[in-house]
Amino acid sequence: MTALTAELGRFLANIGFDRLPAAVVPLVRNAFTDTVGVMMAGMGEPVVEIVRRTLVEAGGQREARVCLSSLRASAPDAALLGGTAGHALDYDDHSLTGHPSTVLVPALLAEGEALGSSGRDLVTAYVAGYEVWAELIRRDTDHHGKGWHPTAVFGAIAAGAAAGVLRRLPAGQAATALAIAASHAGGLAANFGTMTKPYHAGLAARNGLVAARLAAAGMTAGGDALENPRGFLNAFSPSTADRESMVRVGSEWYLPWQSLCIKKYPSCYFTHRSYDAALRMLAGRNLGPDDIAGIEVTMGRGQITVLANERPQTGLEAKFSEQFAMAAAVILGRMGVEVFTDATVRRADIQAFFPKVKLLAVNESDTRDPSHSPTERVVIALGSGEILDSGEITRIRGHAYDPMSAAELWTKFAECTARTHTEGEARRLFDMLQSVDRLAAVRDLPTCERILTA
Repeated sequence: MTALTAELGRFLANIGFDRLPAAVVPLVRNAFTDTVGVMMAGMGEPVVEIVRRTLVEAGGQREARVCLSSLRASAPDAALLGGTAGHALDYDDHSLTGHPSTVLVPALLAEGEALGSSGRDLVTAYVAGYEVWAELIRRDTDHHGKGWHPTAVFGAIAAGAAAGVLRRLPAGQAATALAIAASHAGGLAANFGTMTKPYHAGLAARNGLVAARLAAAGMTAGGDALENPRGFLNAFSPSTADRESMVRVGSEWYLPWQSLCIKKYPSCYFTHRSYDAALRMLAGRNLGPDDIAGIEVTMGRGQITVLANERPQTGLEAKFSEQFAMAAAVILGRMGVEVFTDATVRRADIQAFFPKVKLLAVNESDTRDPSHSPTERVVIALGSGEILDSGEITRIRGHAYDPMSAAELWTKFAECTARTHTEGEARRLFDMLQSVDRLAAVRDLPTCERILTA
């Protein structure tokens, strides 16, 4: 059995900015930029206020700004609210069968401010957390099928790894941080389509910081907590986890090839390829719902498992519904933030369209992103007898292999910050995040005075 926990601890103790592949730095810049944008967009969501009012103790420690606002709290509390806000709209990036940046970025902004960390420190810690997440998830990729939320399962450990790097923990304590964080791991996929899903991301961010702090303070934990037969891998995947193979992290880098997918739409990423294809297929045809006899969407079995809401009744449920995505393409012609309201989802014409959508499962997995099938397909049967066929769909704009341009990323960022920043303020923040590695200190990022004021 490989000494996984200890080897990851040594990797974390030895990583440094100068050792990172040059290709990862632009990717991390985009991760910070996009995550801060969607965090601002999510500030108005009810779950953010519930978590803030119930759990964030503004009267306690004042280590860090909460979501770059003027409200200050402990770094773990700031990470909790930041992670929740970043995932509240399901508009944050996707990779490693989950959402790494909405855990890592809020955690690092909060702890980095508390510690006086530089931009290079943030980038190094982000990569460390991402690589640990990737090393663990490659050992079993089917957590959705077991009922787990991978972001909650792996996020706490990744955040613990990243926080350990910020704190410059030696190898033994870094391994202990991972072991402690592994006991924080967990989150149920049954909560998808509710406020609890974004709360998972906030908890993972918070618990990673707590784990690193406890390790730094001298708390002990199992030296083989990840690979032990009674440890993390076996507990979450008792019959399929790979506990034996050699550790790759440190000898190869996951982020450059298993990279981030930045979302065009604020919904589960599993709906994006098919929605985008349907929109293109229907463009210029002036077709309404009565003109559609039926739609068949072929995608991975695991994706279908996650898209469980065949008849959604709320905006949150609709984010995890392929039926709603197809209805949005046909009836609304858009799938922006404003679409995911309870009133829109309950419209009679949208509800009536759901039975026309049929999902067909395939078992293949994409080696670049195992939670997806390699391709998808949308076939639309018109009432006239005509058949529209998308053919094989492999990616959409924003995918890691078809990334957004800087201009496209700015357009999304400007839309996400329209309620929280003036255009000039948004542009300044965007430009600073696009060069996050050049920040002298996290505190140099500007404070937003329009959020978390009540």
